[in-house]
Amino acid sequence: MTHIPDIDIAIIGAGPAGLYAAEHLSAAGCKVAIFDRMATPGRKFLMAGRGGLNLTHSEALDEFLTRYHPQHEALLDAVRACPPAEIRRWCEGLGQETFTGSSGRVFPRAMKASPLLRAWRARLDGQGVRLFPRHAWQGWDDDQAVTFETPDGIATAKPRATLLALGGASWPRLGSDGGWTDLLAGAGVEVVPFAPSNCGFTVDWSAYFADRFAGSPLKHVSVRHGDLSVTGDAMISRYGIEGGAIYALSSQLRDALAQGDVRITIDLRPGADHSALAVRLENTKKGESIANRLRKRAGLSPVSASLLREASPSLPRDPAALASLIKACPVTLTGTSGLDRAISTAGGIAFDALDESFMLKCRPGVFACGEMLDWEAPTGGYLLQGCFATGLAAAKGAQTWLSRQ
Repeated sequence: MTHIPDIDIAIIGAGPAGLYAAEHLSAAGCKVAIFDRMATPGRKFLMAGRGGLNLTHSEALDEFLTRYHPQHEALLDAVRACPPAEIRRWCEGLGQETFTGSSGRVFPRAMKASPLLRAWRARLDGQGVRLFPRHAWQGWDDDQAVTFETPDGIATAKPRATLLALGGASWPRLGSDGGWTDLLAGAGVEVVPFAPSNCGFTVDWSAYFADRFAGSPLKHVSVRHGDLSVTGDAMISRYGIEGGAIYALSSQLRDALAQGDVRITIDLRPGADHSALAVRLENTKKGESIANRLRKRAGLSPVSASLLREASPSLPRDPAALASLIKACPVTLTGTSGLDRAISTAGGIAFDALDESFMLKCRPGVFACGEMLDWEAPTGGYLLQGCFATGLAAAKGAQTWLSRQ
């Protein structure tokens, strides 16, 4: 057994929340050690940057805060104290210029996570932060030391405080598998069961449609469920449907599915007026097929036209009825795609289990942050912003705790 000495605070989890907390605490003079079960830090952070690292969003803070659920005041206060503008300043302080895209999303100019992570790690190294990879947290031993399983056997440490940043339960191969829930629940911490968020949904497609169009995008559509409507892109998958416009509704759709199958409608031409679309569909050449009418008159892609046939195998020939179907194509969802395919998760440590400093009420000196807390938000920069903000809030709580010991 190996004992690791001389640690003020052990941070367990090397994702964005843990790294951000480590930066604050080490800058304040604390002796910080980060432990992670993966071989390298920031694995999920790097994955998030593969399509362009969406750090945060530029919308007004009051509107920004509405994206978080549940609307727990501690979470909202954390984001207020570490707002999007602060994350931009931090990123640029690491030599990574940011810009705002047409959607309002904020990205580093390099559009990658790796340059930012390299600069970040260099700063942490310069501030004396020690990193212990391949250290899988096993809880506490009888002497209340934090214990880890490593390739070389069991390692222990007795920090003055511990900060947990272990992530949620999505993308388990990148380190976030939710395996910590039994450890904390067994210690008396209230843990809300995990559920997929920003996820796709299953649909009983016909074999032809699934084989022919899996991986095909539905560009610039409007997805509606109840009173909520989101315009963006979606993607047909073999098992169902996913993509940004679907993810934005995932919380509501997931909760509705608890009561049975759910029907959404998709406006395949959100920029077209119904009446004008009906006129264009009516003005067709004699003998023109419906397929040509949909392509030439309605401007539908092959996947959109086939989606109409999934909803109504015998397409209406009446122009007004056909326009109505295009403007509200029904799709029945039968379930979620599951935690392993979700971008993020709802559930985790209940905020009622924390005090105002993000410390576990039943475990003094142990703090928690990031996706392991019970909150969710849509994609668009809100997820990373929430991780940074709660990481900083927990770090400040731990710093205050240390100063009082």
